[in-house]
Amino acid sequence: MRSHSYLKTATNIISQFDGEMPLAAWLKQFFLKEKKYGSKDRKQISHLVYCFYRLGHAYQHLDIEERLLLGIFLCSSSEQFILRQLRHEWNEKISLTIKEKLSFISLNENVSAIFPFCSLVSKEISCDDLSLSFLDQPDLFIRIRPGYEIPVKQKLEDASLVYREVNETCLALPNGSKMESVLEIGKEVVVQDRNSQKTLDALHGVLAKDRTIDVWDCCAASGGKSLLLYDRFSNVRITVSDIRRSILHNLEARFDRAGIREYHSFVHDLSSKPFAGKFDLVICDAPCSGSGTWGRTPEQLYFFRQERAGHYATLQKRIAMNAVHSLKKGGYFIYITCSVFGQENEEVVDHLCQHTNLQLISSNYLRGMGQKADTLFTALFGAV
Repeated sequence: MRSHSYLKTATNIISQFDGEMPLAAWLKQFFLKEKKYGSKDRKQISHLVYCFYRLGHAYQHLDIEERLLLGIFLCSSSEQFILRQLRHEWNEKISLTIKEKLSFISLNENVSAIFPFCSLVSKEISCDDLSLSFLDQPDLFIRIRPGYEIPVKQKLEDASLVYREVNETCLALPNGSKMESVLEIGKEVVVQDRNSQKTLDALHGVLAKDRTIDVWDCCAASGGKSLLLYDRFSNVRITVSDIRRSILHNLEARFDRAGIREYHSFVHDLSSKPFAGKFDLVICDAPCSGSGTWGRTPEQLYFFRQERAGHYATLQKRIAMNAVHSLKKGGYFIYITCSVFGQENEEVVDHLCQHTNLQLISSNYLRGMGQKADTLFTALFGAV
């Protein structure tokens, strides 16, 4: 029976996978070696595996196959042939809400067991809502770049790709939508979570419009925030840095596709020393646990250990303190994480307020629960 074959393969994958690399990359390697699986097989097996990890730390008393079946029941909204064959009574209830499903199966497990790190979560975040959100796969969000609003939507409609308009420039598509052959990624649109698209909103009405603004994206990674800034503010001169030369190569390729030609990039380790330059705006999208994005990468929830949060908080304080040295008087500093942990957010904000000349202007959680999106944190400071 095909269902048993899929369960056996998914169990084999879970037994081998150790969380040392992203699950998506690991599965890609696995299926490259195992040529016998067709596209439908790969999709079904991958869905099973992801549903297993979406249960987080809950139901660990169950064996892997039982947990796989439970995961696919709780995390699916349409009929599943595996459940039709092996758990017919569950398949009949597949359209229930997550809370109704949890009540139906009557397993004695508190929902917070999915995410057992509530003591670390900011008081601004409901841990129960956060825990339930892991059972719901996030959407694929794209940001339409300036000037492409009409053609992008027309191309999607011509290709019969379903999308939901969040706002004029933000569209939500079902995860796994094949849009690469329809849209020019990087030129017409950017793949970017809906809340990531909001991280620089606090700068509107703050940055001067009558002169060029020198900006340093000090932990630039692949350049998503710099690209967002470039598209939203026409008067910026961008400098980017990261600790890794390889990631800057990716950024440079991305900027080239986006038509960004005038910028400066360099390798720098802000965790060890400041940089001598001076800027009107410093963007510090700090390395973090990523706990606000684990809905997309549930394997990270499964393998996370609590002591890592303290590691990131220490690193973030060191990076932020060094980055502040490059801020001009009267300039602005924006601190961003994709974490829900207070240590990585409010505690870093308090540290900066106590040990620098920064004054907090605003701070905000961009909540993804209930929106099939990521949760991020931003704090905007002014230098006096």
